[in-house]
Amino acid sequence: MLLDIKNIDVLYDDFQVIWDVSINVDNGEMVALLGPNGSGKSTILNTISNLVSHKNGSIHFKNNLISEIPTFKRTELGISHVLERRRVFPHLTVMQNLILGAWHPKAKEKLSSSLSKVYKIFPKLESRSSQLAHTMSGGEQQMLAIARGLMGLPKLLMVDEPFLGLSPLVVKDLIKIFKNVVSEGISILFVEQNVRLALSMADRGYVLESGRLVISGKSNELINNEKVKKVFLGN
Repeated sequence: MLLDIKNIDVLYDDFQVIWDVSINVDNGEMVALLGPNGSGKSTILNTISNLVSHKNGSIHFKNNLISEIPTFKRTELGISHVLERRRVFPHLTVMQNLILGAWHPKAKEKLSSSLSKVYKIFPKLESRSSQLAHTMSGGEQQMLAIARGLMGLPKLLMVDEPFLGLSPLVVKDLIKIFKNVVSEGISILFVEQNVRLALSMADRGYVLESGRLVISGKSNELINNEKVKKVFLGN
């Protein structure tokens, strides 16, 4: 098991947003974290990368307890987090954005080989290496954000709302890219609201409702599950 979260609670000051949630991700697995708006999906990712701290429970990564480890150390351990709405450095070039993704010593050592791998996965970025990020389309910026995450040599790539606001054609390209990333041995945990899309590509899914885990299982078991439909569509 690569990531193992057990019974965590998360609070913003005195306001609790996550209750007793447990999830895990295996090596080479793609897992979808699903739920309506405000269900706590992004908070879970933020907690894994320690942008938000948790109360109670534990987080293990590669069998090591990381609950007290700071964010930058978690990146060095192999956790990359692509935040919602891309968050590229808009006035830096594609190449500069990618280099910043390889900031820690291990990633710097493999900068050249990482660039080669990233350009194979995202050939469009190689031809745009000197282009300023803010002049790219939304889909291209999303590709850049994911590529920058890969430059940190992750074992786990977390992506928040990867398909938000993108055209069907770009979404189709990103799905292929996700599958290529997993084929390289990198696990993916991603947040998505489109249940059918997410479960069509993921191995497993977890469904959150109001900060609580309500159902989990293999994608083919969840895709037509009545409880899942009720969470998203109501009674």
